[in-house]
Amino acid sequence: MSTQPVLSRRERTRAATLGEIKATALRLMRELGSADVRFSDIAREMGMTAPALYRYYGDRDALVTALISDAYDDLAGAFAVARDEVAPGRPVARLQAVASAFRSWARGEPQRFALIFGAPVPGYVSDSNQATEACLRATGALKAVFYDAAAAGVLGRPVVDVVDYRLARAFSDEHDPVYAGRPGLAPETTQALMQCWTSLYGFISLETYGHLDYLDEPARDSLFAAHVDMLARMTGLDTPLEKP
Repeated sequence: MSTQPVLSRRERTRAATLGEIKATALRLMRELGSADVRFSDIAREMGMTAPALYRYYGDRDALVTALISDAYDDLAGAFAVARDEVAPGRPVARLQAVASAFRSWARGEPQRFALIFGAPVPGYVSDSNQATEACLRATGALKAVFYDAAAAGVLGRPVVDVVDYRLARAFSDEHDPVYAGRPGLAPETTQALMQCWTSLYGFISLETYGHLDYLDEPARDSLFAAHVDMLARMTGLDTPLEKP
């Protein structure tokens, strides 16, 4: 039996309108090639007045924050599905699955990728808590690859062997509700994890924005596979217990 609360007709209507506003904003962003979409543009497309939109979102920044959170949540879902299709004892294959999911999502959602990873929206002031929490949900799916590998006894030492104490403190999981109480990762492993994330982002950004178009698709596929293989070795996921 479903435990989801039954929404009233008014609540269903409001939820549908919120969804339509976000869908319209994303469509306009794709058409304009920019995330700098005005409330008046959205209202006109929906046959509403601009003031009417303020009954649903306090301002343009609140709408952009909702779009960013949705994009991160969608990406987190893609990560989790790809990761969970591979057993925890096969960390290299898990990294390959998550990395490929990230790449596929970016190629299929270039405007949403740009919204969360591209240049800041002009004039946008974020709701830092909502945006940060959504980002952590996405990166947490990659983080789980390392925690699960450590729990399965198949996580080796990363190439990184010296970590600045300020980074070690920043990487602490003591306040992370997901990993609190679990054996933590070594600071050098956490730094390697962060470098893995930023490196994946760098490659995928180059490809998404067309900077690797001088290579044909098979060549880009080969380069990406080699890049992920390098990250597996750098982070300690490619241990003697498992070969990719």
